[in-house]
Amino acid sequence: MKIKKKYFYWSLVLVFILILVIPKISFQDGDASASQANRNAAVEVEVLIVQASELSENLVLNGSLRGDEEVELRPEASGKVIEINFDEGERVSKNDLLVKINDADLQAQLKRAESQKNLAEDKENRSRQLLEQDSISQEEYDNIKNELNARSAEIDLLMAQIEKTEIRAPFDGIVGLRWLSEGSFINSSVSVALLTKTNPIKVDFALPIKHANKVNVGDVVKVIVPNSEEIYSAKIYAIDPKVDPSTRTLQIRALANNPVGILLPGSYAEVELVLDSKLQGVSVPTQSVVPDIAGEMVYLYKNGKAVPAQVKLGLRTSTEVQIVEGVNPGDTVITSAIIQLRPGVDVSIRNYR
Repeated sequence: MKIKKKYFYWSLVLVFILILVIPKISFQDGDASASQANRNAAVEVEVLIVQASELSENLVLNGSLRGDEEVELRPEASGKVIEINFDEGERVSKNDLLVKINDADLQAQLKRAESQKNLAEDKENRSRQLLEQDSISQEEYDNIKNELNARSAEIDLLMAQIEKTEIRAPFDGIVGLRWLSEGSFINSSVSVALLTKTNPIKVDFALPIKHANKVNVGDVVKVIVPNSEEIYSAKIYAIDPKVDPSTRTLQIRALANNPVGILLPGSYAEVELVLDSKLQGVSVPTQSVVPDIAGEMVYLYKNGKAVPAQVKLGLRTSTEVQIVEGVNPGDTVITSAIIQLRPGVDVSIRNYR
């Protein structure tokens, strides 16, 4: 009886062990089968049939905008402001009178000088007639003539001094904020306002010296500013003949039309130059290039397989990269699911580009 009970006990233990182990074995077998099925499934990809094309070498640089003309309005003479003839932010024309300084004393001196000149002219006229009649000597006439010339010079001097009491616009432009009021006493150290000509507008940027021989006066560049989605064109008109020793760059200046005033002086701009637009080659999307220990590579689609190809890269843009070696026109480059690819893995084409 004891033997039978012992066998019965061990039979129960064996059954319990089998109950625990058999499901795990079945589950592992199922995982292995599923893993094998996944390995055998083809990866769906998008591909690009490479074609030869004409490429361009573009360079994007930081630039800044500057008014075509810009001047700080200051008086030449000291005195009290009696007129301000502009509104802040107003467009003005060349020679418009903007500010007038009190010139009452100069006007009084001018009237006296003009009266004295009239007397000198009459005296010179009579003296000339007497000289023709030999009633006076040539020396006496010359002294009277010199007096007339002195009166004329005195008037010219007063007119120049009166002109200095006027601040006129030196060019067409927009007047900025003014820093004085009528009744203010000003001198040459006081700034009245800033006058800026905004059309056309200057675009300044620095070009790395290695590209100096690829840019010339007359070349057109693209200009992009943060406050507008429009792309503007500017023509290079000046290149600094000296390299900046601190940055090893050349300062370049271009002009852009700005009739509406969207381009604001002092603001930041991106400047894009086309350095070479006649390069022949092939290009692929940037995401299709895979870093590798030996350099870079792409996956080619060949007979349903992903085949790696080592490549040498050339020019880059934000979306494409030039392939100098390793890919030829007509090759099919895989452009999607790059992370899932391994050499020789099965692939199926989902879409052509």
